[in-house]
Formats: sequence, structure tokens, C-alpha cells
Amino acid sequence: MIQRRAFLLASVAMLSLAGAGMARPIEKVGKMGRRTIRLPGARAPIEILEDRMGVPHIRAQSKHDAFFGQGYVVARDRMFQMDWDYRREMGRMAEAFGPRYVAADRSARLFHYHGDVDAELKSLPPEVLDCARGYVAGVNARIAELEADPSQLPLEYGILGITPLRWDVRDLVVMRGGGMGDADDEVRHAQLEARGLLEYDRFMDPLRPAWRFTVPDGLDCAAVSEADLGILRAKAEPLPFGKKIAAYDRELDRIDRIAQGSNAWTVAGSRTATGRPILANDPHLGIGGLSPRHIAHLTAPGLDVIGGGDPGLPGIMQGHTDRFAFGRTNFHIDQTDLFILRTKEDDPEQYWHDGQWKRFETVEEEVAVKDGASERVTLRYSLGRPVISEDPARHRAVVQANVALLPGANMRFAIIAINLAHDWNSLREAYKIHVSPTNHHYADIHGNTGWHASGFVPRRPKHDGLFPAPGDGSYDWNGILSVDEMPHIYNPKQGWFASANEMNLPADYPYKERKISFSWSDSYRHDRIAEVLSAQPKHRVADSVALQHDFQSLPARALVKLLPATVSPEAAPAAALLRQWDCGIAADSAAALLYELVMPELSAAFRDRVIPKAAHDLIKTMNLSEMLRLLAKPDKYLGDDPAAARDALLDKALAAGWTKAVELAGPDPAQWRWGDLHQVSIAHPLSRSPEIAAAFPKIDGGRSGGDSYTVCARGVNIGRGNFNVMHGASYLLVADVGAWDNSRVLLLPGQSADPRSPHYRDWYQDWLTANTHTLWFSKAAVDAQAVTRTTVMPV
Repeated sequence: MIQRRAFLLASVAMLSLAGAGMARPIEKVGKMGRRTIRLPGARAPIEILEDRMGVPHIRAQSKHDAFFGQGYVVARDRMFQMDWDYRREMGRMAEAFGPRYVAADRSARLFHYHGDVDAELKSLPPEVLDCARGYVAGVNARIAELEADPSQLPLEYGILGITPLRWDVRDLVVMRGGGMGDADDEVRHAQLEARGLLEYDRFMDPLRPAWRFTVPDGLDCAAVSEADLGILRAKAEPLPFGKKIAAYDRELDRIDRIAQGSNAWTVAGSRTATGRPILANDPHLGIGGLSPRHIAHLTAPGLDVIGGGDPGLPGIMQGHTDRFAFGRTNFHIDQTDLFILRTKEDDPEQYWHDGQWKRFETVEEEVAVKDGASERVTLRYSLGRPVISEDPARHRAVVQANVALLPGANMRFAIIAINLAHDWNSLREAYKIHVSPTNHHYADIHGNTGWHASGFVPRRPKHDGLFPAPGDGSYDWNGILSVDEMPHIYNPKQGWFASANEMNLPADYPYKERKISFSWSDSYRHDRIAEVLSAQPKHRVADSVALQHDFQSLPARALVKLLPATVSPEAAPAAALLRQWDCGIAADSAAALLYELVMPELSAAFRDRVIPKAAHDLIKTMNLSEMLRLLAKPDKYLGDDPAAARDALLDKALAAGWTKAVELAGPDPAQWRWGDLHQVSIAHPLSRSPEIAAAFPKIDGGRSGGDSYTVCARGVNIGRGNFNVMHGASYLLVADVGAWDNSRVLLLPGQSADPRSPHYRDWYQDWLTANTHTLWFSKAAVDAQAVTRTTVMPV
């Protein structure tokens, strides 16, 4: 499956760690509060102004110090979130939590970069590296403050009995974030092929653009199994706290990750009311735990950038500079491949490659363990590719090739490069180190707009990445695509463009030679955006805000069109309610509640009817667009009388959905409300610990509309046992290009993850009601809106 960004999970098993005392409350600073602090690492005085919503505006005398300021304020607001991710990705959990985490630490370190770190740092643009050093110094400056005054530590540290780790800029090279990628898809394809059932995979993950499966020569599909995934299976699961999560379901987790995505659109001045471009962006990430975005404004000579950043990643990911606005959504790139190696019968440390036996490269590391002796772990590689599973009895080993482990794959520096760019051409230079698959949106103060896909795409001369490949060297990668070879457009004639994770390769793109991906999200959100923008010749900022909160469902429209003219008495009330519905997934809609309960029933019945039993263990979920396509044009997959079978499936789902609605919402449909089930509840990821739960009050009570397929994405996974919003747009931006103080923004639930802060949940209600805030940018506006002013003096 498509590799997604990794975030802290919203639920973990009960902590068995000892508690500790609570720290004192953070002192609130009054209106126009002023203070001066001295911090190590700053090169000159820095001024940090904050507005009433906790957005820091950092004014520095150098770019290094601007990023220093960002590192400091993000660490102040999100220290534990950053530290947890850092500790996990560096493979240093066992030193804090004991021997249960040694396996997780080994897995993390297996996907570290073990090449020449000094050479990697030297290859970066000097200014980018200097800014990264500034960010790291800012994080460490905050840690130094906490070391000097432990009472300021976030509450988690006292409860868990740990302290934050110091950062090192070299670790930004080492941490490469490997993971499952599409490895499980490759294994599934081989298993289905071995059973003669591969044609049914289209109902789970259709190939887009048009393509046919081809098994690599020399691959024995019958020998492929889930055991080949080895360490990837464990790495995909949440970390244990006392025990593995009993309720963890890998397939449900897959659904969550596939449903996550983002929206972005860019409208040229020729189609706006003001003649200025408008760029809108709302990344869809996890909702229910710690917020994946933090807003900041960095200013220095030659730098003026504001927007949302990923806590722990230097720079602003979605926002604008003084010259252009920039947004991003997930593009799809197949960036990983499995290779099956033949190992030597009498020496499993050797494998056959390029006509000779080669010995695995090994890296020995010591894993520190709390209250115990360090444990030595051995990491094995074939040409830098991690060995994920070994079966000496079958003379077999499996490695995963991953672009993230290639020299030059320095994604953690790429956002800085984007922030330092000043126009379209310099942005394209920044994309050379941008590893993650991304649709970039661009609009500048001169009226230019552009879309550019970026990310490392491996060149596969002899295969397409859809199956594991023999590891004898004949299927090895041959470099990556250049930035110039990636799809892009500049100043498109239609005056607008959008991306929402759909298959968006241009019609003339040579995808057969440049095999980027054959797995994409359904296009429902994009198609709805296109429908709205095409009908608005004079688009306004308010129109973009409204579109970001649009609940119209194209799949619901498709379902209503399919309702049989005649249904059973059991299905009749459901059919009647849906026929009079406007297909909006609104929080106060009874029909929306019914629809959300009918669709899982329809999907399950469709799977039982269409997918052979022999494939049920592999094909567990249905692709929505493929299901609705077949129902609209029934064929042999539905049996001898496809139309009758289709109507029977719909009838059964309507009746079952109605029964479920009565069970959950009561017998009177006039009282049904989707938002009564679909709520926004935010809890600490470790809230199964009573001490954590008590220290971090749950933020809840908010009702929501939407689902995974509406533009206002408020994803739900009913299989998890509740209807809460699981993922969606926790950060939303609409940029009025050139008139920057007209730009609008929202964040969920607040800037700080500390319940002692006034900014712990102060955005929550506004986010629920779409009450956007002005993203103040000009010096005059920032000065007028500031409520606190902190001067940082270098030590």
C-alpha cells in the first residue's frame, strides 16, 4: 500500500510505568506581557511576538536564528510530541521503557542511514544546513531550560519518569523513516496469482492508470507468503505498553491510512474576484491525538514565511512567503520493492547476486536498556537494502529497497529549502532533495501559478514494482527520476487546478516508461472540488473557506441513483429517506446517518457476492469506486442475472442499515443526527494510563459532518467500534496571494499540547464551526495583534 506519514496512534494499551508528581501550573502572561530570556545557541537577539491564539512571529537577524526561534517555540509547545517521535525513530525506546522495546529499537535502526553522514551534510546547500543547525540549537535551548528548571517539564515526563533527549543535526540524516510501503500489496499480488485469483484484486486496489499485471521472470509466486514481510509486520504495529493492543487490526489500520490524504487547489487571478491568485490547502492527517501541525512565522533578512509545520521537522510545510503561497497534498509514488534473495546452502550469510556469491553487510549496535544490560543487535543489508526476513532452511532472505535509504534522500532538510526559495525555479531546485511523494501547489505575487509533483521515483528497467522480484541483480533499480522528469504544469489555461490524492498524471505523461505508481486514491474529493471551481468564474477567499467545509458526497449521489424502483418492505423506509436527501453528509442530517450505516453493509454484501471465498483472507476491503462502478453497470461478477443480483444487494443493505440506525439512534428517524455519532474527541495517545488521562483532560463534545470522501474530510472507520472522526483536516489555510493579511487559517485543537497552557484547546470550537482566523503577516498587523513579546538574548 502507499506509504503514509507516521503519527502517534490515538490509543495504546495500559501503561505499567510508575507515576510521579505533577509539575506546577504554567504562569499566564498578561496582555502585552514582556520578558527577556537568555538562550544558548542564538547568534544575535531574537524577538518573538505572539498573538491571542498563540501564533509566534519570530523576528531574527539571520536565517539561522529564525529557525532557532522556530525550534525553540515548537519545543516549548510540543516537547513531548517531538521527543517521543525522535526517541522512537532513533531506536531509543528501550533505554527509557525497558527490554520490551528492544525489538522496536532494532526495527527502527534497521531503517537508519548507515552511509557517510558527513558526506550527506556536505552535499546539502550550506544555507539549508545552517538553518537546520539553528532549528536543532533552538530545540536544545528549550531542553536546557527544562534541565535547569524541571518544574517546567511537560507533565508526561514526571509521570513516565523520563527526560527529553538532546538533538543532533546528524540524526536528521540518520532518521529515514522506513516502513511497510507497498510491500504487503506485492505479497498479496503474488499470493492471488498463485491461486489464479489475481483479477479480483481490482475490487480492493484497482490499477491506475491502465495496466496489466506481469509476473517477473524467475519469481515463484507460490513460495511468497506473509512471512516474507518479516520485521515490517511488527514495525507496522503500535508500540506495546505492557502488552500488544488486543484490538489492533492491521486491515483496519490499512483502511485508515488509505483514507488519509489532503486537498489543495490554486485559482489564478483570471478566475478570482480580486484578480489575485488564491491558494487553499488542508492536509488530512490523524485526528484524535496530538495535533500534527504547529503554526509559526519566521522573519529574517531574505526570509519571511508563515504557516503550519510538522512538530520536529524544520520549516513551514503549508503556508506562504512574502513572494508566493505554497501547499501540498500526497502524490502517489511506489518507493519500495521487495527482492527475494537465494542464500548459500552452507553459509546463509552469503547470497547470489550478479553472478557471484556476496556476503551480507552487517552493522552491530548496542541498544541501551533501562534497568538492565545493553543488548547487542545485528543489522543485515544487501547493497544497503535492509534484510527484513530470513529463512535459512529454504535458502531464502528478503530485502526491501527503499528510496528513503538512498544517498541524498535528505527529506528532513527539504522543507527548509522550500522556505528559502524565492520563485518557481528555485522551488524546483529545492525539490531535488524532497523525497516524500507530493503534489506541490504554487501561486506568486506576479500572478503565476503552478503544480509540480515531487518525490524520489526509482527507475525500474525490467519490472513495475507490483510483485516481489528476484534479487539476483537482474531487477535492481537504476537510479531515480530527475525533477525535470516529474509531471508539472505552469500557468494552466483553465485558470485553476486541484489535487486530492487522485490519479493525476497528465494524459500525455509517459507513465509506461516512468513507472511512478499504479495505486491511487479515489477521485471523489477532487471531482467535487472541480465541480465547484468550474462553476465559479469569480472565486473569493470566502468561497475557498466554504469549499473546505463542503459536505456534498459524490458516492452518496451514486448510491441514490442506484436505488431500485421496487424494494422490500424492510428496505422501503430507508429507500424513501435517501431518495429525498440532498446527499450532504451534514452533522444534523438523518439521511447522512442512515447512509453511513448502509454503506458498510453494502460493501460486506458485495464482497461476499463478488470475491471468491478462496480470496477472502487476502481481499478484505472493497474499493468504493470499483464497487459503485460495477453496481452501476452490473456484469458477470454479479452472476447470471447481474441486475437482479445488484438490486438484491442494495435491498439487503438498505434493510440492514435501517435496522442498525434504529439500534444506534432510536426508532424515530426524525431524531437521527449523523453528528450525534460522528464526534471529534481528542485524547492523549497514552491516555490508557490513569495518570496521563487525569493530567490531560479529553477534548470532546464536538459534533461533525463529513466522511472520508467529502471535501471536508472527517474520516470514520466504523470497523474500529465507534464513529468518531479519525482523520481529516486539522489545519486549514486559504491564502490571498499578495494581500496576505486577508488569508484565513484554522488549527485543531490548539498550538500547545500542555493542558496548563491557554492554547491547549482554544481553536477547538472555532474549528468545529468553521470560524476561520486571520493569519496576520504584515509587520503592522502583527504588531497590532501581539499580546506577548519575548526577547531572546544569546548567552
